[in-house]
Amino acid sequence: MGFANTTCSFTRFRIVDPVPADLWTSIEDKLKQFAFMDIDELPEMQSKGWVCFEDMLDTRWRTAPPQKGAYIVFSLRLDTRRIPAAVVKKHLTLALKEEKARISEQGKTFIARERKKEIKEQVMLRLRARFLPVPAEFNVLWATDRNEIWFASTQNAMIDLFMELFLQTFGLRLEQITPYTLALTLLDEKRQEQVDRIEATQFALS
Repeated sequence: MGFANTTCSFTRFRIVDPVPADLWTSIEDKLKQFAFMDIDELPEMQSKGWVCFEDMLDTRWRTAPPQKGAYIVFSLRLDTRRIPAAVVKKHLTLALKEEKARISEQGKTFIARERKKEIKEQVMLRLRARFLPVPAEFNVLWATDRNEIWFASTQNAMIDLFMELFLQTFGLRLEQITPYTLALTLLDEKRQEQVDRIEATQFALS
């Protein structure tokens, strides 16, 4: 789901650090520096990076630039290769049986721990070649006039990944906007102290 859909869940952030004036002219270059890399033909289990908002297959922003008036838009793409545990167990069992049959011809009965580890790595490499990674796309909207970021996900793991990659790309730290942090920005110092003293309401008896 993204901002172009009828409905969308998203998380809001504010930029904590001062934004350098020369950053705006290098946005596209920085996005390309940390652009998504395809792993369809590689053994990696996961790949993440920025892609064009209009086309998640476009990692060079040939379809459209990220700048849209007072906004900068792009997407975070995350490809994950998922191999079912049952499939891994089956092929590992078969590989270990083959290894036991091989060493039994040499009069051995025990497979060393390091050899078991090596066999598992070989099995995983073979399986990775047979399972294509599943792509996922998460839109990003950057309102430059108020330095606010909207990220089209509410998953904690994705939020952490996004904040880390954003910092790595632009050198800017993000702070998630929650009802509490939003209230603090709207109230004076006296009211802020009152907010800190508010106790959570119990809606059900324990």
